[in-house]
Amino acid sequence: MKILLINPPFDFSIQSCQPKILEEGLDFLPPLGLMSIASYIEKYTSHNVEILDAQVEQLGYEQIRLEIIKKQPDVVGVTAMTFTILDVIALAKLVKQINPEIKIIVGGPHALIYPEETMAIKEIDYLIMGEGEMVIKDLLNNLGNYPELKKIRGIAFRENGQIITTGRTDFISDLDSLPFPARRLTPYKKYFSVVSSNAPVTTMFSSRGCPYKCLFCDRPQVGKNFRARSAKNVVDEMAECAKLGIKEIFFYDDTFAADRQRVLDICSEIKRRKITIAWDIRTRVNTVDEELLGAIKDAGCQRIHYGVEAGTQKILNVLRKGITLEQAEKAFFLTKKADIETAAYFMIGSPTETRQDIQETIKFMKKLDPDYVHITIVTPFPATDLYRLAMEEKVVSGDPWKDFAKNPSSDFVPPVWEKELPREELFALLKKAYRSFYLRPKFVIKKLVRLKSSQELLNKTRAAFKLLKI
Repeated sequence: MKILLINPPFDFSIQSCQPKILEEGLDFLPPLGLMSIASYIEKYTSHNVEILDAQVEQLGYEQIRLEIIKKQPDVVGVTAMTFTILDVIALAKLVKQINPEIKIIVGGPHALIYPEETMAIKEIDYLIMGEGEMVIKDLLNNLGNYPELKKIRGIAFRENGQIITTGRTDFISDLDSLPFPARRLTPYKKYFSVVSSNAPVTTMFSSRGCPYKCLFCDRPQVGKNFRARSAKNVVDEMAECAKLGIKEIFFYDDTFAADRQRVLDICSEIKRRKITIAWDIRTRVNTVDEELLGAIKDAGCQRIHYGVEAGTQKILNVLRKGITLEQAEKAFFLTKKADIETAAYFMIGSPTETRQDIQETIKFMKKLDPDYVHITIVTPFPATDLYRLAMEEKVVSGDPWKDFAKNPSSDFVPPVWEKELPREELFALLKKAYRSFYLRPKFVIKKLVRLKSSQELLNKTRAAFKLLKI
């Protein structure tokens, strides 16, 4: 059986309420979830699997149609987020037009949160609900075998027109048992990021799950239990990336430094094996210290992404961040001292947040002076405590995300928290925040001085033009 995993373009996705500088076309990063599923299929089944990354190849739907006709898959797999469900639907319709016998499997957060609504899309044949690696083998081996399908936990399908769901998958406890993502099935030399002077780049997970309980966040696919790969297993994959000629790894862990000793062990293993590759991480300001920062810098870490979110303690407490402004200041000071680049994530429009609070957040981000900031308008996403609070307090009317899942439409407007400030003012403040940070002469000069290549200059110039259009 031939399996084709597709990363579709974002031609039809609903308009995000989180405008950002690094828009599509400035960053092209690999589809980590699809690569992980592909590697599991390769290792544990006899099926043939390919990946078509329409985003990095910049393929339109007509070109995708030609690729599907040429490859003649028996199964097409795709990941669905709620923002991208319209593109998933467009792809599914295209596949069925080419050959109604091709089976379509959908995974991802949207399938897990809204299984009934997703299965109501007649072109979709199967869902995977949760981490897909341990499910995909049994699903592929039993397509159409309903008695056996009912024994597989974590899927949904139709039997005689009735939707059958078997619950969500168990979380994978031994992450070391998973094969490394199948990067060679993608055009891995084409991936890059505007924040990096290195290319090609790739993405990687060294852990799954986040033990913290922020109001605005939910990661149903990976859960709240922190599960980590061993230091040796992580560095084995880093070594494989280096052999492929990859120059930088973006770790997508929610909180890379949740286990301090594991981070130190990873650094020691990198040094012991003399592996030379750049990498960057995402973590919290309360998980770093001077010794740890020195160790990761010495082992090749180039950049740390910190979720700060707000510039007042009041709003940090509302968001249940579990950090203080003082911890943020110390983390940024020590990270700069270690000569590691910083990226800071902020949000505006949180519950109870006033115009003055937002002004304080803008001041605080300038005080921290990171190398990059990413600012968004607070969005009550499905399955989050923030969304439940928004419904309870009537900040949103009814259950708009579920309504969208039932009837996906391109004119859907994602809800924002408008109890204190209206949407229009929040967007105006967002523009002010971005421009007041990035258009400072101090910031522009610092970036120009640090440019390492003509390609980096081009990427950052394009990002600047995007910024001016926000």
